[in-house]
Amino acid sequence: MNKVKIPIEVRYQETDQMGVVYHANYLVWFEIGRTKFIEHLGLSYVNLEKNNVVSPVLDAQVSFKKPVRYGDNVFVETWIEKYDGLRTVYGYQIIDEEGEIRVTGTTKHVIVKKDNFRPVSLKKAFPNWHERYMQSIEGEQ
Repeated sequence: MNKVKIPIEVRYQETDQMGVVYHANYLVWFEIGRTKFIEHLGLSYVNLEKNNVVSPVLDAQVSFKKPVRYGDNVFVETWIEKYDGLRTVYGYQIIDEEGEIRVTGTTKHVIVKKDNFRPVSLKKAFPNWHERYMQSIEGEQ
């Protein structure tokens, strides 16, 4: 399985009154990781959207292990957890410099036509994406 690791700068405005990163910001970090993961595969959301499709989130799960605070140096690791040609589940870990897991999560996506939100088979409509995803799962990327 292919993972992509991206540094995340913890900004002050991302913290709450307790001095820890506000929980919703992890979803933003997951999106950063997912976008970079896709770019690492040589693909682009922009090019996908030029074909009148978008990729909404169907489900999001976040599990908090240890707080992340302003000034911490962390990374988001992203990979494909599950893929069936239609739906993609991305896996994420927020880890610190020592490799300790702070947060884990997943997001489930499908691509849909932008004008009517009807699902589109990634496997059929974008075979290059399908091929790259399969290669990533098999660890060939």
